[in-house]
Amino acid sequence: MAEKKEEYTARHLSVLEGLEAVRKRPGMYIGSTDHRGLMHCVWEIIDNSIDESLEGHCSEIKVTLHDDHSVSVADNGRGIPIDTVKSVGLSGVEVVFTKLHAGGKFGGGSYTSSGGLHGVGASVVNALSARLDVAVTRAGKVYGMSFRRGEPGVFDDSKGISPDSPFTPFTESSELKVIGKAKRGLSGTRVRFWADFQIFPKSVDYSWENLVARARQSAFLVPGLKILVSDERHEEKLAEELHFEGGVVDFANFLAKDTAITDTWRFTGAGKYIETVQKLDATGHLKAVEEERECQVECALRWGIGYETQVQSFVNIIATPKGGTHVSGFEQALLKIFRAQVEKNARKLKVTARDGRIEKDDILAGLTAVVTVRLPEPQFEGQTKEILGTPQIRQIVAKVIADELKAQFASSKRDDKQQNSLLLEKIVGEMKARQSARLHKEISRRKNALETSSLPAKLADCRTNEVERSELFIVEGDSALGTAKLARSSEFQALFPIRGKILNVQKASTADMLSNAECSAIIQVIGAGSGRTFNLDAARYGKVILMTDADVDGAHIRTLLLTLFFRYMRPLVEAGRVYAAVPPLHRVELSASGRKKKEYVYTYSEEELNQLLRKLKRSGRGYKEPIQRYKGLGEMDADQLAQTTMDPQGRTLRRITLADEQALIRAEETFELLMGSVVAPRKDFIVNGANKLEAQSIDA
Repeated sequence: MAEKKEEYTARHLSVLEGLEAVRKRPGMYIGSTDHRGLMHCVWEIIDNSIDESLEGHCSEIKVTLHDDHSVSVADNGRGIPIDTVKSVGLSGVEVVFTKLHAGGKFGGGSYTSSGGLHGVGASVVNALSARLDVAVTRAGKVYGMSFRRGEPGVFDDSKGISPDSPFTPFTESSELKVIGKAKRGLSGTRVRFWADFQIFPKSVDYSWENLVARARQSAFLVPGLKILVSDERHEEKLAEELHFEGGVVDFANFLAKDTAITDTWRFTGAGKYIETVQKLDATGHLKAVEEERECQVECALRWGIGYETQVQSFVNIIATPKGGTHVSGFEQALLKIFRAQVEKNARKLKVTARDGRIEKDDILAGLTAVVTVRLPEPQFEGQTKEILGTPQIRQIVAKVIADELKAQFASSKRDDKQQNSLLLEKIVGEMKARQSARLHKEISRRKNALETSSLPAKLADCRTNEVERSELFIVEGDSALGTAKLARSSEFQALFPIRGKILNVQKASTADMLSNAECSAIIQVIGAGSGRTFNLDAARYGKVILMTDADVDGAHIRTLLLTLFFRYMRPLVEAGRVYAAVPPLHRVELSASGRKKKEYVYTYSEEELNQLLRKLKRSGRGYKEPIQRYKGLGEMDADQLAQTTMDPQGRTLRRITLADEQALIRAEETFELLMGSVVAPRKDFIVNGANKLEAQSIDA
């Protein structure tokens, strides 16, 4: 007889009090506990200072990465209130840092618009910190308080400030101490925290690049605000001052990398809406009240000759990388107005009914835009604030952008008319190119990718039909192909040779890329299309491995191939399915010694070779000279190539990835610098880096 299961009763339920819930489920509040979550803690504290700036009370923010894995953020705002909050009997400082959903951003009049609105930012950071110190300057005094994992108390810092210092928690009542004096008229808040390694892995650290990028973004969005960032973690200290007066127009110009078709247009406007909100009544209870809100809209946009789209959106200067209702309204207005303009100018633009209608992607091609809205108490989807959810904002933004675009197209100025005409021609060209690509794709889909006769004849395919297991090696040259055929496992490894250097697609148009034999052949072999029509699920191979020679030409070919994948098959890179093979640079033949037979050791860098030779010298083991130096894959025989580069048991692969949004931005900048059509920045890059290059490391 089966054993009766234990009943599910109330004693199985747990209630997490206060900050315990944050430590139990940190991902719910900061997204994750990896690098992104760690940086999110920094953003929460910085955003509190920026909210002070939005209200006109703060002109300078200082952010410092210290060498003890702590971060400090200081501002010259009003300072956190130090008086007692009557409802809880605690000081304002302690309430802000220990109570969830507490603060001055719940419609009490302190902030008309702010990034922090849930009242959990500072308290969440406190809960996830091994130590947090806060100092508030107000009324000629400096008040201080310390916390350990969210609990207020006193640290014994007689042997130095550290999260490991002896800690005595407050028992009966807590105390906000006066720790210094300040000049009259000065005010502000300084927060310093040490991330808790019980929550975050010790291997993760703060990113200087991400910090500077975020600080620059905030300085653009709040004209006149000065943000000073510094990094004290290394011998060479880093520091940068960010201060801009041009606002979103300067931001859009900074983001745009291609040649402009239009000027950078700045659209502004506002709209009002009614929202039902919960407010505290005289008895201290929440009550539903209908309140009139105002949303201010500001947008900067420009079109260039390129094809990439970069739309960055913000709510009260908080980035919303996944968009939301404000971006939906922006795109809705663009589609409505441009469709009307194309229909109005159909004869001039040579658009017929058979060409179909303008779609959103046609308009977004080559667009760089910064869309910002400011409103009280915005509704975000989650504490990480990546998506704006306030529904009324869609129509407000759509109306503002539509009205401004109508005025732009109605302008009688010669320059405006010329820009409008060029822009409409570009959008119609995108529409026709999309229709042609769609027709081509529909024809291609009628054939089975594995049986089609259009696959290049020089493809040495594998036998397996399992996509996850299959690998495609793109090999440099026919000579290496012959050796690779003998070295591969034909069951799951396919080979495709390319001749020399392919087209630099960063400079070329899509038509030139498709007409290039090598580029089109690679796209055909992978079988998933290209550009906006790329379908990751249709890719024929689980891994695409770039196998080039270990010399300068090989590195150049690999860069050209990566440019092709980044521009036209980016989802494959984002999915982590593109790799670079790592062939060895040297083969050291060890002399036979006693019972030890003759052995071969492979090294992959000059440093690794030198370490091996020193080790052999210490052990008294001899080796044959000269040491073989591989400059090409063709110099290896099949056994050597299989053992070192192709066999999954012994090879090394470098995975090409795009970890996050900042990595994508850096990749865009790098490809444009190294492979783009503008020569001057590339020349400066080469000249500035020439002193760091060792001549002997170049295979000429």
